Amino acid sequence: MKSISRANCPIRRTTDILSDQWSFLIVREFFLEGRKRRFQDLQTELGLSPNTLSNRLKRLEHSGILERRQYSDHPPRAEYHLTAKGEKLGPVMQALYDWGMQYPDTGQASEND
Repeated sequence: MKSISRANCPIRRTTDILSDQWSFLIVREFFLEGRKRRFQDLQTELGLSPNTLSNRLKRLEHSGILERRQYSDHPPRAEYHLTAKGEKLGPVMQALYDWGMQYPDTGQASEND
């Protein structure tokens, strides 16, 4: 990695957006189940409270990772789509998946790993 300012580090900027487990798992759902998802589907799959899910979706939308599109006016309903920027997270998600498959017992890793 190049030497850069820690205050403007690209890794720090990325983790500011994907700052918790739930954000990563929400993004994961778009790669596992398709590029558009509805709130209820995400809530059912992840078991999150509506407030937590809503907050994370808003953060991801504000960051340009997801886009919210209304598909019904009466009653108002929306679905979320992965943006082109969000699609670029594919290799990151794949790397996390591959690492997790290689080291399934991360809580019990030996010092030699």
